[in-house]
Amino acid sequence: MNGSAPERAEENVEYRVAHLRDRLAAEELGELGVRAEVRAGAVVVTGTVPSAQCRETVLRTVREELAGLSVHTDVVVAETATPDHAEELL
Repeated sequence: MNGSAPERAEENVEYRVAHLRDRLAAEELGELGVRAEVRAGAVVVTGTVPSAQCRETVLRTVREELAGLSVHTDVVVAETATPDHAEELL
């Protein structure tokens, strides 16, 4: 038998994360600014997206691909609105 159960489980997590990265890059999202990596037994997904709708799509994709895994997400929406006041410089 090759490898122990924890090693096979970790390989499975890495495979699933790689598949998530492929989906995020190739599908309608094209979000290469979103990163997914394994840290301390959990998957961490971080990045900035252009809209709330895009964020929801990313989070849905993460849930689909990584169901059953411990996942921490920090995906934020970029502020694209024009400022409503002048910046004060001190």
